[in-house]
Amino acid sequence: MSTLFTDLTMMNMSTETTWSIDQSHSEIAFKVKHLMITHIKGTFGKFDADIITEGSDFTTVTIDLSIDANSISTGDIKRDEHLKGEEFFDVKKFRQIGFKSSKIGKEDESGSREFWGELTMKGITKAVKLSAMFGGFAKDPSGIEKAGFTVKGTVKRSDWGLNWNSALETGGFILGDDVVIACEIELSNNTVIKVRKPLLESSVLEEL
Repeated sequence: MSTLFTDLTMMNMSTETTWSIDQSHSEIAFKVKHLMITHIKGTFGKFDADIITEGSDFTTVTIDLSIDANSISTGDIKRDEHLKGEEFFDVKKFRQIGFKSSKIGKEDESGSREFWGELTMKGITKAVKLSAMFGGFAKDPSGIEKAGFTVKGTVKRSDWGLNWNSALETGGFILGDDVVIACEIELSNNTVIKVRKPLLESSVLEEL
């Protein structure tokens, strides 16, 4: 009976691992084409996320990411103020950029794994597909478990109402529509073990 009770108890124990983004060792970056010949790069300096996995299995991950649009930086103050204004992110009305994951794909030959979710900007939510390359697990000097990922993807800014542009005399436009996303993410592990009630009451188990 004791073996049966142990087996049933173990079946009802679930390890839920919560992860937080280590902001000092992570970067959410992007680039967009300028004058049709080169790229302007930028980053968001403030972000946070609720990330949950079963154990350390990232194929079970759920992600709820929030980015402070007002923290955008491209290395030029005048340009950053333009990006924060109504013609782009309109941060006075829409301070947060959000992403919620919905599906995780299979790993390809390169080790990358596609995942899908909903990206919200300027009050508009649309489905997007990104890819993540797992960098591995490690422990920092404090003994905290870390997990690293490189995340990439491409979205069209016009899909979220970021439409500003200006035509060039030589043809084309000042800014491209495609925005290339490139992120380096380091996660910190905080594990919570949840024990659910046994499927069978103890009195029933004693009879077995």
